[in-house]
Amino acid sequence: MPRAGFAAVTPEPLLIELAALVAAHGDALRAPVRAFDIAGRPFDCDVAPQIMGVVNLSRDSWYRESVAPTAQAAVRRGQVLAAQGAAIVDVGAESTLHDAARVSPADQLASLVPVVRGLRAEGVITSVETYSPEVARVVLDAGARVLNLTGVEREDEVYSAAAEHDAAIIMCFVQGANVREVSDLVLGDDPVPALVEHFGSRIDRAVAQGVERIFIDPGLGFYYGNLRDGAARVRHQTKVLLNTFRLRVLGWPVCHALPHAFDYFEDEVRSAEPFFAVLASLGRTGLYRTHEVPRVRAVLDTLGSLRPGDVHQPTT
Repeated sequence: MPRAGFAAVTPEPLLIELAALVAAHGDALRAPVRAFDIAGRPFDCDVAPQIMGVVNLSRDSWYRESVAPTAQAAVRRGQVLAAQGAAIVDVGAESTLHDAARVSPADQLASLVPVVRGLRAEGVITSVETYSPEVARVVLDAGARVLNLTGVEREDEVYSAAAEHDAAIIMCFVQGANVREVSDLVLGDDPVPALVEHFGSRIDRAVAQGVERIFIDPGLGFYYGNLRDGAARVRHQTKVLLNTFRLRVLGWPVCHALPHAFDYFEDEVRSAEPFFAVLASLGRTGLYRTHEVPRVRAVLDTLGSLRPGDVHQPTT
């Protein structure tokens, strides 16, 4: 019997939707995406999807388990995440929450640079979340090998800096100048055509600047004013996760920041990202950005073991 206040759920509607997606877009499902290396580590996400762990340096970040109050704590957390299975550790100095305090580039760098240098010394591939070209250039010099780009303003400067350092770009979908200035989400009933259009021109500019390593991120982890309602937000996130394979026509692997769905998970919110990892896997996601590395790793290893005919290697 379902718990009081909860509706019984059956999987049939989801299975029907998946079947319809594959029937309508099977060619995209089989479209090739690029494989490349980052700092000497191969990233062929069709063969082995990868995990990106999170370290937050801002106390405004709501996911308390990810917050590191000092550079030393951040480096320790990054080492732990790498040992748990994160191929990349993503570090941010300004929370993406819409009401969080803004942090100047100089103050961000004061927090970021010691952490990036410390993680580089430990052999951890480090990503920095930023929309500032000034921040991007300095953290690349300090040893970052991935830029998690959460804005479009002056992005060509970021692409040029990434190309100079043979760094990868995670290209996030935003409809404002940066993620802190996003208001309402406008994608329509089918989000994929607008996402393909958005990323297509940006990818062309990045490649023209010499960038050879790109992940595309549809921006599920960001705030949108018209998706305050938990049910509407989860419906949008689920639709994008299941349609992820259609973005393969762009030729690059997809990164998803796994959702939280606090309205539904409540006290079990730490189980949300592993749940959404299942939906992301069904959509053929390549890189999973998560605060819950060991839980998501267990999910992906289990799903990988179910593939018929494959000799599956656990995520490392």
